[in-house]
Amino acid sequence: MANTRMVTPHNTELDRGESGLRPTRLEDYIGQDAVKANLAVFIEAARRRGEPLDHVLLSGPPGLGKTTLATIIAREMGSSIHITSGPAIERPGDLAGILTNLQPGDVLFIDEIHRLSRAVEEVLYPGMEDFCLDIVLDKGPAARSIRLPLNPFTLVGATTRVGAVTAPLRDRFGVINRLEFYTPEQLKQIITRSAAILGIAIDEPGAMEIARRSRGTPRIANRLLRRIRDFAEIEGQGKIDLAVARHALNRLEVDCIGLDSSDRRLLATIVEKFGGGPVGVDTLAAAISEEVTTIEDVYEPYLLQLGFIKRTPRGRVVTPAAYKHLGIGVHQGDLWEAENCE
Repeated sequence: MANTRMVTPHNTELDRGESGLRPTRLEDYIGQDAVKANLAVFIEAARRRGEPLDHVLLSGPPGLGKTTLATIIAREMGSSIHITSGPAIERPGDLAGILTNLQPGDVLFIDEIHRLSRAVEEVLYPGMEDFCLDIVLDKGPAARSIRLPLNPFTLVGATTRVGAVTAPLRDRFGVINRLEFYTPEQLKQIITRSAAILGIAIDEPGAMEIARRSRGTPRIANRLLRRIRDFAEIEGQGKIDLAVARHALNRLEVDCIGLDSSDRRLLATIVEKFGGGPVGVDTLAAAISEEVTTIEDVYEPYLLQLGFIKRTPRGRVVTPAAYKHLGIGVHQGDLWEAENCE
């Protein structure tokens, strides 16, 4: 269920066609100013020396543009990019095949790199350090090792869990950057740019309303924009203004700060069934019929960012800020007015 939510930051079927909205040059990339400025220096320096860029590790929540940055790096370096993911590389031989097919200066992008198996990582280490592969031939007493040279390349790794990247692998990256959530103003710029590419008429208040409800994530902003376009074309005058944006977002059950019905159900369950907490995550998962990993990876990050829930040794606790947003009093009999989304 989590992957069909309108506000999930993960890539879903709702995002088909998203690649056409991605910027292709660093100067067109909106937000992440510090990361962008540093990458511009590193890329230019590598180009002047005629060397491949140092290996780059990008971390941060899903939907913030790690894949986009990887493709931009390849384009700025004038190189080809080869895209794969940690779970897709099951055996060392799979990685060896990928590495031996890279041309000089190519960019290899591995998404969710923290999910590489230890055996695959061991093959990757000499490839990153010395641009070679250590291959063992035969077995037992007849076993011998040969070193196969590789073309110099740049590895760009992306992870949503930088703490899960092993220290030996992390230490082999020369550039490590973390992407942060976007501000509403930055998201408004992204929405305006995407609307122009898609041929959607949108005014500034309408773009800002979408930005405020996009949870700081460009992928969600672009997804909401496409769905609101449908409401504008069928139930409006073909233009997204403030009234159309609010109407469509309310129909999509995305409230003024980006919570959807699933978020509110999780919070309400803790309040109504467990007295506001603390409640263990296993018990909470059973109560709302979700997986524990889904709660931890999909629901909680944004609620923690808002300060709506706390993780304690005894379990999850709903904060007064969440009570206020839901319009529920902290103490029985008290009732606060829900925050105004208009």
